[in-house]
Amino acid sequence: MRRTLPLLTALLLVAGCGSSAAKVVRSPPPPPKKTFAGGALSPPRPAPPLSLRDASGRRFTLSAQRGRYVLVTFLYTHCPDVCPLIASNLNTVLRTLGRKANVEVLAVSVDPKGDTAAAVRAYEKRMHLEPAFHFLIGTRPALHPVWTAWHVLAVDRKPDLVDHVAYTALVDPTGKQRLLYDAQVNAQQVLHDLRLLKKQRA
Repeated sequence: MRRTLPLLTALLLVAGCGSSAAKVVRSPPPPPKKTFAGGALSPPRPAPPLSLRDASGRRFTLSAQRGRYVLVTFLYTHCPDVCPLIASNLNTVLRTLGRKANVEVLAVSVDPKGDTAAAVRAYEKRMHLEPAFHFLIGTRPALHPVWTAWHVLAVDRKPDLVDHVAYTALVDPTGKQRLLYDAQVNAQQVLHDLRLLKKQRA
């Protein structure tokens, strides 16, 4: 659960700001730099395909989300630590922006045995997930190609514990991956980056 993508290690470096020299500043400080909180992919790259069903049997494909911003993440319902935090933060993004923002979350299961339709419905209720938060499930043969395409490793260590890569990708309305977040992703980071991306497209 605590593994990270090698790519994230390089992408999530943050430049320091300010100076250690003490001096009186007599002019207004410069405006803050317009930088992303997440790890920016330069250049942006096409997102891998994704086609899975939710707990109600509805099929979701990433290609059908064109025109929207999509947050793709990898979770499981019995996760005891970071998964609930990731889900809560991404859900806060949706709740803050509202339905008119055209932002969706596609959470891909990494536990085909434990993430049954009943378990996901209970999880959605317990976590108060927004309608735009879609928890996608399937058999191992259905999920494995998605894990492979998105470079996600999922290994069962105990009956209710799955060791997996935990990251979130922000895909823009053209279907390109723009930003990556590690397991420590928080709502304010994503909200900041979405607003900056929308300004760039305006």
